[in-house]
Amino acid sequence: MKKILSYLLIFLLAISGGYLGSYINLSTNNPSPTVTPNTVIQNSSKTTKEESNVKKAISVAYDSVVEITSKIKTSDFFYRESTSVSMGSGVLISEDGYIITNNHVIEGATEVSVKDSSGNIYEAKLIGTDAKTDIAVIKIEAQGLKYAEVADSDLVELGDDAIVIGNPLGSGIAVSNGIISATNKEITVNNEKMTVFQTNAAVNEGNSGGGLFNIKGELIGIVNAKSSSSFSSTTIEGLGYAIPSNIVSKIANDLMMNGYVKNRATLGVKLYDFTTYNPYNLEPGLYITEVTKNSAADEAGLEKNDRIIEFDGQEITSYSDISSIMLKHNVGDEVKIKVVRNVNNKDRELEFKVTLQSAINEKEK
Repeated sequence: MKKILSYLLIFLLAISGGYLGSYINLSTNNPSPTVTPNTVIQNSSKTTKEESNVKKAISVAYDSVVEITSKIKTSDFFYRESTSVSMGSGVLISEDGYIITNNHVIEGATEVSVKDSSGNIYEAKLIGTDAKTDIAVIKIEAQGLKYAEVADSDLVELGDDAIVIGNPLGSGIAVSNGIISATNKEITVNNEKMTVFQTNAAVNEGNSGGGLFNIKGELIGIVNAKSSSSFSSTTIEGLGYAIPSNIVSKIANDLMMNGYVKNRATLGVKLYDFTTYNPYNLEPGLYITEVTKNSAADEAGLEKNDRIIEFDGQEITSYSDISSIMLKHNVGDEVKIKVVRNVNNKDRELEFKVTLQSAINEKEK
C-alpha cells in the first residue's frame, strides 16, 4: 500500500511539473500586454499638434470679435410702434474701434451697442453700409483695442483650416472650427448674388458679422449666412458662408472714407445665366440681355445676346464670376472681355477693351 501511494505521489508531481512548465512556456511565447498608468498613445501626437495650432489661432483672433445688439423700431398697420432686438457679431479692424459687420445685422437699427471680449459695453456709431455686398462698418469710442489681422483671401484653398468666432444665438462669443469646403460658392442674400467661402464649421443665427479665421488667426472672411431647412424636412448642417476678406477690405475702406461705396465700377449691362434654366436651347453660359446707352459696355461695342466667356483674363461660367472680379476694380480701370457673338448664323469670338465707369449712387444724386 505504501509503494502504491509513493508511485501515485510521484505521478501527480510529474503531471504538475509538466503543466507548470507548459504554462511558463506559453507565457513566455505569448506575453500578456503590460498596462502602464499615464502612458500616451503614440499616434495621438499629430492630433495634439493640430489642436495646439487651432488653440494658438483662437488665442490670436478671439479678442478681436465682439457681440452686437441692435434695437429696431417698427410700426404695424395701425401705426403702433414696437421695438425688437436682434443679436449679431462684429470684428474689430483697428485699435481705435472700427468694426466690420453685416449690413443685415444693423439695418434699420435706431440703437447699436457693442460688447467686447472683456465684457465692456459701448454705444456704436454707424459709419456706413452697403447692401450689395452685405457689409457695414460701425465705430465705438475706445483705444488700444485688439484687432484682427487681415489675410489675402485669394490664397485660401479648399481644405484649409477654418475657425469661426462669433455670437451664436446671442449667447456670447463662442468658437467652432472645420475646413474650407468651397472657395467659390455662389449664394443669394437679400436678392444680391455674391461669391463666398463655404465652411463646415458650425454657424448659427447670431454668427452673422463674425469672423472666419485661418490657422494663423488671420481674418479671411466675414460670416454672413448659413443654409437652413425651414421649408424642408431635411436637416441641413455644415453649410456656413463667409464673404472673402479681400472684398470686405475694399468695401470697408470705402465706407470708412466716404460713408458709402463711392464710384462703384460698372459695365452698364444686364446679364442672364442660361445654364440651369435654358428655355431657348441656347449654348449654356452668361449672356448680355441689355446694354445701357452710353455705358462702358456700349462705348466698347458690346451688344445684346453676346455670350461672355472671358473677363479680365479669367474664364467666365456664371454671374458670380464677373461680380467677384468687378469688386476688385475701380472706376477708370480697363478690362478685357471676350465674347461669343452670332454673326450670320456663325459663332465668332470677339475681344473688347472696356473702361469701367461709375455706377449711380443715391447719395451722389
